Amino acid sequence: MTDTTLDIIAIGNALVDVLSPTTDAFLAEEGLTAGAMQLIDAAQATALYGRMGPGREISGGSAGNTVAGAAMMGARCAFIGQVAKDQLGEVFVHDLESQGIEFTVPAREADIPTGRCLILVSPGGERTMNTYLGAAQFLPPESVDEAQVASAKVLLLEGYLWDPAEPRAAMKAAIRMARKAGREVALGVSAVFCIMNHLDDFRALVNDGDIDILFANEEELLALSGEGDFEAAVAALAPKLPLLVATRGAEGATAVRNGERFHVAAEPVERVVDTTGAGDLFSAGYLVGHVQGRPVAECLTMGAIAAAEVISHFGARPEQDLKALIAARLG
Repeated sequence: MTDTTLDIIAIGNALVDVLSPTTDAFLAEEGLTAGAMQLIDAAQATALYGRMGPGREISGGSAGNTVAGAAMMGARCAFIGQVAKDQLGEVFVHDLESQGIEFTVPAREADIPTGRCLILVSPGGERTMNTYLGAAQFLPPESVDEAQVASAKVLLLEGYLWDPAEPRAAMKAAIRMARKAGREVALGVSAVFCIMNHLDDFRALVNDGDIDILFANEEELLALSGEGDFEAAVAALAPKLPLLVATRGAEGATAVRNGERFHVAAEPVERVVDTTGAGDLFSAGYLVGHVQGRPVAECLTMGAIAAAEVISHFGARPEQDLKALIAARLG
């Protein structure tokens, strides 16, 4: 096995988040379900953007958020995703590279623009997400560099990106590369609708031993397992995985590694402002602890600290020094 120069390499949607405060009345007028996530086309994105209130543009995407948080905690990271040659594409690439994250995929011509996620944030912090994938859904398999994948301790796959054919082929190729190099493969299943659209594929990845680390929240765990409650879902999936990590919001998080179970409570938060990116940053904290060789309980705590920070403000990228927060808590 060759030495590693990266800790985490992630494949995911290259998106820029546009966040705007909203009301229940606006959601009702738009026919949107509070707290839901849906994919929209270019025309819908243009129309909704025009009706939204003033917003903030912040680079996002689930896996992108994870490596951004991980890099802030000192991890060596790379990201594979597709942007277009346009303003939002430049914003996305700059935000990653400014943190020292490797990004080598060439931008494609802007006939299809860089993807964006229009996020309407309710007063209690709940987010309603409307995603136009744009260029992100055209990530070609040849964008995955085998040497780069082999140089990372962990390959992280974003479930949201499993839907389009080209990125799915790219991720399947990356799995083979990581396996060949003896690296770990982590999967964040992303959302219930992703699981239901590709249930057979996701179950096959787990059953065939292609996934070493699975990240899921409670609802996603139920959907993937087909079970009716959390404990039954854990019991069904944990024996099939070296490491299962399940988040449960205010109830904390649970991990099962090789049959041994761990749990941590959620970190206290003075006020929940925006839950966008909570799961992404939890994964960041956990993975950084994991590649550092920390005990599972500490990895869970690191994830909880990172998630608590990101829900305390607008946007899915950390604003406080995560490394300092973790050092103050864990040393």
